[in-house]
Amino acid sequence: MVRVRGGSRGRVSIAALACYKPGERSRLIHRHRLHTRRKGERRSFAWTDYRDLAVRAHLQLRGPIVLIWDNLNTHRAADLRKYAADHDWLTVVQLPNYAPDLNPVEGIWSLVRHGFTGNVAFTDADHLVRTIGHALRHIQRRPHLIEGCLAETGLVIRPRK
Repeated sequence: MVRVRGGSRGRVSIAALACYKPGERSRLIHRHRLHTRRKGERRSFAWTDYRDLAVRAHLQLRGPIVLIWDNLNTHRAADLRKYAADHDWLTVVQLPNYAPDLNPVEGIWSLVRHGFTGNVAFTDADHLVRTIGHALRHIQRRPHLIEGCLAETGLVIRPRK
């Protein structure tokens, strides 16, 4: 028998970008946020958090970014669409409704769930963040895993002409 404390003192949000460019090593960029249960505090990423992640990718990759988003409501936020329209280095493309099989990041989460967090009873939110951070760093150092997540979607990256 495993005893687990009831109720959580926090919530963890994690976002990741699988980055692909023909002829270059695939990359994984991620951020996490620990949400406490403070009154009035947001319980998930805001559109500004996703904007900041895209900006970080733009700076690290030194080039234009094409974001392929799923239909999370924050990804469809009007402010995020306006930000993308105002910056020529950022293009946002929405996946069709409920199409996780077309999203390479879903493959990343599958690797994390099955390889690193399965059968783990986390002691607290920090333990969860450390474990997932370790898993994502492990994947970052293995571009073939990131490329495999793209291959699993059946999508192909072609250079612009």
